[in-house]
Amino acid sequence: MAKATPGNNRPLSPHLQIYGWQITWTLSILHRIAGIALGVGTLMLAYWLIALATGPEAYQNAMAFIGSIFGMVPLFGFTAALIYHLLNGIRHLVWDAGYGFDLGTVSASGWAILILTAVLTVFVWGIGLGFVGGSA
Repeated sequence: MAKATPGNNRPLSPHLQIYGWQITWTLSILHRIAGIALGVGTLMLAYWLIALATGPEAYQNAMAFIGSIFGMVPLFGFTAALIYHLLNGIRHLVWDAGYGFDLGTVSASGWAILILTAVLTVFVWGIGLGFVGGSA
């Protein structure tokens, strides 16, 4: 390890200019973003439940908002965050069991999670929109 001396202006550890991009960095950042999105989505869920308990007029107002583009976009993000968080959690459980640590498997499982998140999110929304008659 490099010693910090008055005449030595080198960094003490490698940094982003030294290391190249890795899928694990992206997944780690996305996991944190997904956690924030889940918090925001939970607030939307609480709003919907409170409106449901308040009465028909409040419920209609909530459904009008949730059914609009301003409600559907965050709801889509909430769905994607929920699926991503679940899949990444399963990946971490596999790691906790001691499997999947070699670099090839780490990279492949990372890409698989990203692809599965996209596919499953679209699939869930396709089913959901099919049940409500395709109105979006």
